[in-house]
Amino acid sequence: MTKTLIASKIKQPTFLPMTREEMDWLGWDRPDILLVSGDSYIDHPSFGIPLLGRVLTAHGYKVALVCQPDWKDTKDIEALGRPRLYAGVSAGALDSMLSHYTSFRKKRSDDAYTPGGKAGARPNRACIIYTNLIKKAFKGLPVVMGGIEASLRRISHYDFWTEKIRKTILMDSKADLLIYGMGERAMLEAADRLSEADEPSGATLRGINGTAFMGKIEDIPADAEVIELPSHQDILDDPQMLMKATLLLEEQVHYGKAWAIQKTDSRYVVITPPAIYLNTNELDWLYTLPFARLPHPSYDEKGRIPAAEMIEFSITSHRGCGGGCSFCSIAMHQGRHIRSRSKKSILSEAAGMNSHSHFRGSISDIGGPSANMWNAKCSVEREKCKRKSCLVPNICPNFKYDQKANLDLLKQTRNLDGIKHVRVASGVRFDLGLKDRTSLREIFKEFVGGQLKVAPEHISPEVLKHMRKPDLPVFESFLELFEVETKNAGKNQYVIPYLMSAFPGCTDADMRMLADWLKAKGWSPKQVQCFIPTPGTVATAMYYTGTTPDGERIFVAKTDAQRLKQHGILIPDATRDPRSIRYKDKQTKPEKNTKKDISKDFKGNKKFKGKSKTEPFSKKNKKR
Repeated sequence: MTKTLIASKIKQPTFLPMTREEMDWLGWDRPDILLVSGDSYIDHPSFGIPLLGRVLTAHGYKVALVCQPDWKDTKDIEALGRPRLYAGVSAGALDSMLSHYTSFRKKRSDDAYTPGGKAGARPNRACIIYTNLIKKAFKGLPVVMGGIEASLRRISHYDFWTEKIRKTILMDSKADLLIYGMGERAMLEAADRLSEADEPSGATLRGINGTAFMGKIEDIPADAEVIELPSHQDILDDPQMLMKATLLLEEQVHYGKAWAIQKTDSRYVVITPPAIYLNTNELDWLYTLPFARLPHPSYDEKGRIPAAEMIEFSITSHRGCGGGCSFCSIAMHQGRHIRSRSKKSILSEAAGMNSHSHFRGSISDIGGPSANMWNAKCSVEREKCKRKSCLVPNICPNFKYDQKANLDLLKQTRNLDGIKHVRVASGVRFDLGLKDRTSLREIFKEFVGGQLKVAPEHISPEVLKHMRKPDLPVFESFLELFEVETKNAGKNQYVIPYLMSAFPGCTDADMRMLADWLKAKGWSPKQVQCFIPTPGTVATAMYYTGTTPDGERIFVAKTDAQRLKQHGILIPDATRDPRSIRYKDKQTKPEKNTKKDISKDFKGNKKFKGKSKTEPFSKKNKKR
């Protein structure tokens, strides 16, 4: 039986301690659990480490944080003392490599999760570096890693920055346990197990749902259903095996009951079934925890933290996304099934914002990975469905959603005392919205604050199919309705489309088709993302193999020249120097030395000289 996450109320500090002085004030000689993060400490439920810290504290554990430590020595890690139970590690809200480098492998100058908004406060491959620091500082201490960087690297994966297949991050980091997906249950069970064990060690943590560890086949229960993934060597020998492994892992996450294993050298990555999702009562409880909704006071003199301002007065209404876009990690991390908070909980959080000194009456966003999937449900048991997407190629009849209920939630929130504005800023699934045009019209008229960001990504039928996105006529119907209702309301507001170049299967002709469509609309895009193959997604497997999941050969723009050419079709200036253009990834200025050899930035890749290869495999293994 799964232990409930809900705990009785325990008085918590305004901020979790980050210094020895704060620990002394609390009367602690050392923490039970030390959480290390690549982000600065923003005490807000939208950030994983603060959320987990609050949950563990509510269950009686002493939790201290080390955020953005110096990674060149162990002094910051050691400052708060050896934790009694374990250390937890996260690279932060973003993959550290994605945080540091643009689509063209150029260093970014900004970091939204750092005081002053400047890059450089975290290392490349932060999970590996932080784990190594902890292992060096505290011999024998169990280390648990989680977050998006670790989660999507739990098996062999393609690394865009070195153009290599890398082994599971468990082997590179030597962490004792990797938590994938949302980590509240696993983090709490890890603490409980170690607290109760006579001889606690990393082995004590094996078998917790929603985790992975280096082990052996015998670690799996004899009666368990097991999915065997292609081995690391299989993937090195045959690139198509990466696609197979990715699809099998996607199936394991969505199915929810099977274990998975992958042989790596003479050992195995053992992956337990996904953690049981939090129910509505548990989600509601999370948001009763005493978050300050502010950065830690130690940052007051270090400059603003852009991410803190962006989400300060936003509300998370649900987890999970039924879209299943092939390039998006959300379905693999949060899951495809929607878990929603109650209306009462959301209204209570909104009403409570009035007591915040910074609040001026505007709630910037209410939503989750998508804006309009709150309270959506699947009428089929999780283990009986193997669809990759609830919405593509068509909306599944078992996917139950109520757009009017979502609209009513927005209205009731706006009608609370002290609330002047409630915005829907981004993430609207236009295919769902169009199923209830009456509700969508009201959202356009009453809840858009000038700009509505949506993600058509492309218009080419083939590219949209590869992306698992709705067809162009659906988006055009959405735009038509938006334009009509905006005009009728006498408002000055716009749709801002997220667009992508160089997606696997996208040709130059597809990009010209998109450019012509934009020209006909009178749109001149300022923010276009060139596809980045991040670990663990189906789109990355397509990029690496040059095939669709069905084995169909597709064109893939892989060299810098090919990628820049496609990008330049939408943003002509991008062909001059990708570092001087304002992308969606916010790289704003070029580095002084444009011929810099960046190979030293990528650990373990001695041959890489900053140039893309045409093919992802060596001559020895050059098979299709």
